[in-house]
Amino acid sequence: MGIVYVAVTACVAALAGLATALALRPIRLARQAERLARSQRDFHRQREQLEAKFIEKAAISGKPRGLRWTDVTFDDDVVYARDRRSGNLKALVAIEVCFEAIEGGGMEAVEAVSNVRAATAEFLLDGNRWRTDGRVYFNLAPSATVKYLSSDLELVAEEHAAARV
Repeated sequence: MGIVYVAVTACVAALAGLATALALRPIRLARQAERLARSQRDFHRQREQLEAKFIEKAAISGKPRGLRWTDVTFDDDVVYARDRRSGNLKALVAIEVCFEAIEGGGMEAVEAVSNVRAATAEFLLDGNRWRTDGRVYFNLAPSATVKYLSSDLELVAEEHAAARV
């Protein structure tokens, strides 16, 4: 009789816990959506400064070797992805980069140096503030970057400039 009572009590407690988790799920999802919307607004408020910082950091990275960054054009669309390990949000923006060869860098004779390169710029949400390390993914669009890094990133949202207007 005592074992049956304990088993029934455990089942009732488990069902109550499951019911509570299911009841709280919409609240949790609404809070996540609110945090994402706030993060997106903050990204757009800080975007001009972030782009300038990105160019500064990417240009001093020494990558690609033997080339100097001369111009960067940022697309208006943004892809947001979450780092699977840390849970931190990333904003990925398509860019076009122009380079010139650095004298003595070994790239002076390469004809393709002057070609415009497509890439993706990465921005990171650090608490409530966006930042950049100047990380760039060459030859990948933002959505392709998420796909390429699917073991590390999960797509959260895609934001198109036409939809924001």
